[in-house]
Parts: sequence; structure tokens; C-alpha cells
Amino acid sequence: MKSDLVSRRRFMAGLGAAAAATGTAFASERADKPRVPFRYCLNTSTIRGQNLSLDKEIEIAAKAGYSAIEPWVRKINDYVANGGNLKDIRKQLGDLGLTVESAIDFSRWIVDDEAARAKGFEQVKRAMDVLARIGGKRIAAPPAGATREPGLDLMKAAERYRALLELGDRMEVVPQIETWGSSKNLHGLGQAMFVVIESGHPKACFLPDVYHTYKGGSDFHGYKQLSAHAIQVLHLNDYPADPPRETISDRDRVMPGDGIAPITQILRDLNANGSRAILSLELFNPTYWKQDPLAVAKTGLAKMKTEVNKALGVS
Repeated sequence: MKSDLVSRRRFMAGLGAAAAATGTAFASERADKPRVPFRYCLNTSTIRGQNLSLDKEIEIAAKAGYSAIEPWVRKINDYVANGGNLKDIRKQLGDLGLTVESAIDFSRWIVDDEAARAKGFEQVKRAMDVLARIGGKRIAAPPAGATREPGLDLMKAAERYRALLELGDRMEVVPQIETWGSSKNLHGLGQAMFVVIESGHPKACFLPDVYHTYKGGSDFHGYKQLSAHAIQVLHLNDYPADPPRETISDRDRVMPGDGIAPITQILRDLNANGSRAILSLELFNPTYWKQDPLAVAKTGLAKMKTEVNKALGVS
């Protein structure tokens, strides 16, 4: 009996040692494989031309394999105007395992005209309200209304952005400064980060876009200077060599990897800075709008993953 007990103890000890060795091997194997820090999101502009309802866009994003969606506030408002209930949208998102990491709105919060700016703040307040109702976390804050004429005081822009962030604190939605490459005032990485820094708010952040960075004339090496906190969402896309920078427009954007953008460099730089950014596919190409929306969404996700894997050395 005692001999059997000793044998069983030795057997169990052997199992424990084997399990520990196996665990160590697995841990070592996991350590050798680069971990992908990014998540993938569908900005619904990519399938905007198909004129789908909000619930259908959400369905497409989930079926294509995304973990997040970036809707347009206008589309959310249209859904409600047509009798939809935001509680149903929030439930649909939860059931499909999708998060609303950002949203698109064009309120004139940054302009010098005080009356127009007040209306802009009311618009973004309403937008934040509907976003909060469906679990939205962030909203784009582009320089709408301050694009054609130069001369915007960036220090005043920073003060207005801080006021927008304070509104976001109350509404529980974070506004993200966004550059537009064609803007006469807020087109460069440095301009955006000036507004972020000088706002003096702990939640201040920047929503960059590969196409807008190119169109605005900034060097992509500037991404090396952007912290993980500074970029929480990145609009990922690509652009062709022709048309040239001077005449290229939103409609010319192409799928990641199908153009000449230094996407590998961008992703490596973000990863080196500890980024956990949401990569949101934002395209406005009429060619994609003529195609099956699910096929477009699937292709976009596959191409984003290919670019990430190439940048991080993941096979």
C-alpha cells in the first residue's frame, strides 16, 4: 500500500514537472510571436454609397469580421427620424460584439463667428447625446467651417477645443481633433498637436488620417512623435501616385496596400510608441460604392490585416 502511494506521488510529480515544462515552452513560443496591438474598425463612409440603413451597416461590419464600427452621426439621426429606436441599436451592437469607437460629425465648433460657433456646440452636444445612447466613445472634431480662409488663431482653436472636451466630459464622449488636408488652418500634424497640447485637457487627442496627412503636406516621420495616448483612432487608407498631391481628393483614396503611402513605416512607428490605436478603414471611393458592401468590407479588413502583419513581422 505504501509502495503504491509513493508511486502515485512520483507519477503526479512527474506530471507537474511535464506541465510546467510545457507551459514554459508555450510561454516562450508566445513571447517569440509579435502581438498585434491594433483593433479593426469599419468607418461607414467606405460603404456610404450603397445607402444602407444604420442597422444594416452594423450588420455588414459584424459579418465582415470587424470588432468596431465608426458611424456617421447623420446616419444615426436618419435612423431615429425613420422610427428607429437607439435602444435597439445598442442591443444589436452588443449582440454582435461591436463597439462604437468613434463617429463622424461636421459641427462648426472651431469658427471665429460666435453665433455660428454656438450653433456648432449645440450640434455636437446633440451628436454626443445620440452617441452616448448607443455606447459611443469618441467623436471626430474636424475644422469644419475653417477650411477655405487662412488666419485662424490656433491658440483660440485650442481654447475652443478645451471647451469641447469639457462638454465631452459631461456627455461622456471624447472629441478628437482631426486634420483636413485641404484646410487652410488645420492641415498639418504639428498644427493638430499644438491644439491638443495647448488645450491643457487630459483627454485631448488627435484623430489622424493617412490620406489627410499626405494631402496636408506633413512628413509621415512625424508619427514617431505621437504618443499612444495622442492617437486612439487612426483612419487607415491609401492613396495613388496620380493624381498628384495638389489635386488629389477624398474620392481617390484606395484600400490599404493598393497605393504608395508608407503604411508599414506608420504602423511600425505607432507600435514602437506602444500604440493600441483602433484602425478605422475610411474610404470615399465611388468605385467601392458600386460594389457589394459586404465584399468591400471584407476586402478592406483583409488588406488592413495584411499591412499590419507585414509591418509587425507576423506570419
